[in-house]
Amino acid sequence: MAYETILYDVAEQILTITLNRPEKLNAFTPTMQRELIDAFDRADKDDDVRAIIVTGSGRAFCAGADLSSGADTFDRDAKRGPVKRHADGSTDYSDPQVRDGGGQVTLRIFKSLKPVIAAVNGPAVGIGVTMQLAMDIRIASEAARFGFVFSQRGIVPEAASSWFLPRLVGISQALEWCYTGRVFPAQEALAGRLVSKVVPPDDLLPTARALAREIAEKTAPVSIALIRQMMWRMTGADDPMEAHKVDSRGIYARGRSDDVKEGVVSFLEKRPAQFKNTVSADMPNYFPWWDEREYK
Repeated sequence: MAYETILYDVAEQILTITLNRPEKLNAFTPTMQRELIDAFDRADKDDDVRAIIVTGSGRAFCAGADLSSGADTFDRDAKRGPVKRHADGSTDYSDPQVRDGGGQVTLRIFKSLKPVIAAVNGPAVGIGVTMQLAMDIRIASEAARFGFVFSQRGIVPEAASSWFLPRLVGISQALEWCYTGRVFPAQEALAGRLVSKVVPPDDLLPTARALAREIAEKTAPVSIALIRQMMWRMTGADDPMEAHKVDSRGIYARGRSDDVKEGVVSFLEKRPAQFKNTVSADMPNYFPWWDEREYK
């Protein structure tokens, strides 16, 4: 796919995805939705991609949904054509036309087999902030600002943020930000645990890349893919026994792999490990939520 609204660049095993509508503050569109999903599909299939950074071009990360269509911006019937109706005239919510586009992006990021770092260079509101919630680590520039502005637009949070946000920052903080819909600075995002670090603007991408390089150069890619999914999926488990079941499968299956042998021997020999297993060829199929055919 040729991209119109994002840039896709791989260097030193790090993929940088840049939201690229600077003249519109990188406002989110259906085209950007499709391109982001394609970019994450492409990254999962590329063993040369060991980590992903997502940032914005120009002075914004993403100003939210493109509001250029005015009052009909969020009217699905007006934008996409009437959705299906039941015989009694009520909405058929199973119609794919009803699905939230931002949610389709975050669900795809959630399934990623590569670690994802948000480098938030400027304002990030609406979908500009909710798309980050499925990313693993958020680093903000001092110029960044955040806003869950939905209540001030008469709409509700989207992009599955009612699942992600309370898990990241706690229910009280999530509700405060969503109730007020106010835009807040990077330091408040740091205090509220939305971001892990705030750095000067010129240090943002170097800081993100240093973290991505540490992952790419020192870790086993299959381990990273498994760790990412184990951690995210277990946030919804209702008992630690579920984690124990998954851990046990992982320790057993990976314990017999060439990567683990290399990891132990390289440590004993005091040299850098050379991990050979790849995500494309060596992902196990022991997790109940994965269909191995999707990855092999």
